[in-house]
Amino acid sequence: MGINWNPFSLEGKRILVTGASSGIGLSTAIEAAKLGAHIVLVARNESRLNDTFNALPGECHSIISADLTDETAINRVVDECGMLDGAVFCAGKGLTLPLQFSDRARFDDVFNINFFSPAELLRLLYKKKKLTKGASVVLISSMGGTRVFSGGNSIYGASKAALDSFVKFAAKEFAARNVRVNSICPAMIDTPLIHRGTISDQQLAEDAKRYPLKRYGRPEDVAYAAVYLLSPASAWVTGTSMIIDGGLSIS
Repeated sequence: MGINWNPFSLEGKRILVTGASSGIGLSTAIEAAKLGAHIVLVARNESRLNDTFNALPGECHSIISADLTDETAINRVVDECGMLDGAVFCAGKGLTLPLQFSDRARFDDVFNINFFSPAELLRLLYKKKKLTKGASVVLISSMGGTRVFSGGNSIYGASKAALDSFVKFAAKEFAARNVRVNSICPAMIDTPLIHRGTISDQQLAEDAKRYPLKRYGRPEDVAYAAVYLLSPASAWVTGTSMIIDGGLSIS
């Protein structure tokens, strides 16, 4: 390795990013592209995907518009994505609803996008040998999968806990091909997801005071961690769930 070798470089690597039209997915795609990666952007909204595409530095990027809750669409993504050196699964949704008012349909809705979709996508990428030797896969989970952070989030938390467990088993199986699998568990990140009307901006500002660093995370805080896990700098890291929470877990 030369003296100027950068262990965080993604130069020439082909990286798939789901949920790439906004929030953490958008930021991850941009930061990975800055480090030389060729990005395969995946999300449902083609118009917003084009906005992300136009914001990417570098070249050789591509778009696959797909609803990852649809099995046919997942298979199409796997068929069209080409060989991958890495992937970051950011697509997901939240739900704040007291358990007594929940039902099976609510569980299915949240689990379909937060757990079953990334699990099936990763299964097929590995089965069809679309992941190169040494590839790294990052799944965006949540600290809600590791601890109770507020009431009314039982379905969301359960979906993320399942995802973190899946990561560990996948990492153990895929190590035979030197494919690494990790997750990132952020606390509250300031994305459009939290401004959907369930909680007022005033309540959000008050809640942020609970964090030792006195703010919610930003999408790039998670994107930088994803870039690390994609890069050679993390070559000896697999099966982990990285907590990024502004110190909330020690408060």
